[in-house]
Amino acid sequence: MRLPSRVATALAVAALPLALSACSPASSSGTGAGASAEPAKAKDLNAGLLNGTQLKQVLAPASAFPAGFTREADGASDTGDEFLPPSGRSTAKPDCTRLEGTSWIQVTGFKGGVSFAQDDYVNQDSTEELAQEIDAFQGTTAKTVMKALRSVATGCATFTDTDTHAKVKVTGRTTAGLGDEAYTMTLTSGTWENGTTLVAARSGGTVVTVLSTAGSDDGAASAAKLTTRILGSLKAKSAA
Repeated sequence: MRLPSRVATALAVAALPLALSACSPASSSGTGAGASAEPAKAKDLNAGLLNGTQLKQVLAPASAFPAGFTREADGASDTGDEFLPPSGRSTAKPDCTRLEGTSWIQVTGFKGGVSFAQDDYVNQDSTEELAQEIDAFQGTTAKTVMKALRSVATGCATFTDTDTHAKVKVTGRTTAGLGDEAYTMTLTSGTWENGTTLVAARSGGTVVTVLSTAGSDDGAASAAKLTTRILGSLKAKSAA
């Protein structure tokens, strides 16, 4: 689960080059006929992306969740009005156990987008969970993330649950009708009463990820419904 402290740390690192620049001597510029024109303004790589505050508004509200589900206070986080520096991708072997928790998008090797928002809901007995997250990425990174998820489904076809030491089976499939592209993974185990469904759907440079254990169908219907709701809100927010 991503913590707010990650945002503060990243913002502090991003501000460091600006502080160093401010302390550096000002460069002189030519004044004669041979003086060069002002350099072109750098392209804003975050142009068109929603910040964390805006993405938070896209998350499904409490009314969209089944009766009896309440929001986990410590499961909510976002990047606010700032954009984080883009994170590089880890080439280490994926930690398959991340598929069992919120912020499971990190199993791809990416820590997350330049902006994000997330929260999750559980039922009264904490036996069922619905988690939602939205990450915005620069350039074509969102497509790379989706490609990586497909590889994860193969690489993590089976793994051991660290809590119960149960053998978990992962199956993945391309899912039509959700955003520009979507992929669904289902986690099952012979020792579990119900499985888990994970859905990742890309809309432009933004990736929506959902986790669900709600319902007797391994969370499949509730995960698809929540993803559809978020994508609809994202489309409306981006067009506003």
